[in-house]
Amino acid sequence: MADQRLPTLEQERAFASLTDILEGRPIDTSMERIVRDREAMEHTLFEMMADKPQAPAATLRRPSRRWLVAAAIGLGALVVWLTSTPAPAAERIEGRATVVDGDTLAIEGTKARIRLYGMDAPESSQTCDDAAGKRYLCGGRAAQYLADLIGRSGRVACFEEDRDRYGRIVAECATPGNVVLNAAMVKAGWAIEYKQYSDGRYSQEEAEAKAVKRGLWAGQFIEPSKWRNQGQRLESERAAEGQPKGCDIKGNISGSGKIYHMPGQQNYGRTKINEKAGERWFCSEADAQSAGWVRAKR
Repeated sequence: MADQRLPTLEQERAFASLTDILEGRPIDTSMERIVRDREAMEHTLFEMMADKPQAPAATLRRPSRRWLVAAAIGLGALVVWLTSTPAPAAERIEGRATVVDGDTLAIEGTKARIRLYGMDAPESSQTCDDAAGKRYLCGGRAAQYLADLIGRSGRVACFEEDRDRYGRIVAECATPGNVVLNAAMVKAGWAIEYKQYSDGRYSQEEAEAKAVKRGLWAGQFIEPSKWRNQGQRLESERAAEGQPKGCDIKGNISGSGKIYHMPGQQNYGRTKINEKAGERWFCSEADAQSAGWVRAKR
């Protein structure tokens, strides 16, 4: 008996690519495209099952060659699918979601957390500079925007792409209103495309956000992956340099005088504190300024 499982996400994307090539269109395998194709297929099947009477012969239109080709390819793909053993279906996870940070969700009833595929948002504690050069908690803003996208219902549907080294489910997720969270976050500028792990799926959304200076692109920011790497280095440096807990500001003394560096600034990571030379850690900018230090320009 033929296997009656639905096509996998990868099978649907492969068919979408083939159809685009045959029709001479740019290839589009986004989640929005897949959702549109599914809705169109459901509508077609509904009409076929309704057994409507045919229109008079005079009103019938000859189908275009393009649709004949697409129909033939679709029928061939369907036959192959029904008569072969398909790959295991991509896992679909649905439920109420809680935002952990700008690119991570916890879904009710699912033990593993969901890491949104192909994008990277600022860490919860990460700060950025806005258009006026004022520092703000961009990690918190990104998380809030993701929560706003999901809405009050909290319901999402996620399609597993992979598992990461932390055991999280890497997935593309959408709301009941077909808003693909991954793409929407990048398009709004509150996440960037994670080029190291993506297939270029959200490059267009990133280019648009960057061009009109949305979200993070309105000011200055450090790529989240670099911020994380910097944070890991700091943990080991803090123990070696005797940094007081919670005091992250580096008071450096150089030829330019007493300069303090904030986390996230360009030279923060490379600045070392030598307390024997009079350099020190500060717990707030007010402390640094009252002690005679001046904030680094970048």
